Amino acid sequence: MDVILIAGFWLDGSSWSAQVPALEAAGHRVHTPTLPGLAPGDSTDVGLPDQIDAIVELIDRIDGPVVLAGHSGGGNVAWGAADARPDRVAHVVFVDSFPPPAGHLINDELPVVDGVIPFPSDRSAYFDDAEFADFTDEMLAEFEANAIPEPARVATDPLILEDERRHAIPVTVLATAFPKEQIEQLIEAGHPMTTELDALAELTIIGLPTSHWPQLTKPEQTAQVLVEAANRAAGTDD
Repeated sequence: MDVILIAGFWLDGSSWSAQVPALEAAGHRVHTPTLPGLAPGDSTDVGLPDQIDAIVELIDRIDGPVVLAGHSGGGNVAWGAADARPDRVAHVVFVDSFPPPAGHLINDELPVVDGVIPFPSDRSAYFDDAEFADFTDEMLAEFEANAIPEPARVATDPLILEDERRHAIPVTVLATAFPKEQIEQLIEAGHPMTTELDALAELTIIGLPTSHWPQLTKPEQTAQVLVEAANRAAGTDD
């Protein structure tokens, strides 16, 4: 199975380096694209549709079905690509994210500087402490030093969804900083943010208490979730 790992804000494709070996050992082909606007020399005049288009183009270059995994804001990219190619996507994994409804904005409250969004220097103004669970001081310092400014329009472009066949794609949600129990409660209450979850034919929610970046703070457990989803999509799970 071809597995496309889509990073969230401030990260490039290398952020999945701890998960690639496990997926490859399970026999899968792994793609870790750096989204437009985040590679050296890229224009920062990039919106959410540009990032979705980049993943769609990658899907089109691959023969056969694919598994998509989107972390955080990368979940919007993954779901937009799944909507564009519902016949090609065999499974979508949302890593501390979940499928957003049409029109959803990733985050229009983050501070913009010269057309980009740097990782906020005042973390407490934009993040809860729980989102940094299991980070050591050294890990957090490295994360902040390597954070790549995100093109501003990616955060504020509304997600366009047009093909209801996306709801037939099996979805796994890996809930970390946003707990599994809260997601289930929102679904039960019919919260507007869960309309896509409600519409899915097949949904698995896995709780893994850790930071908002489990690929960094719980790398082995995150890898296992990805391997299980890819194996299931490939029909090789036991």
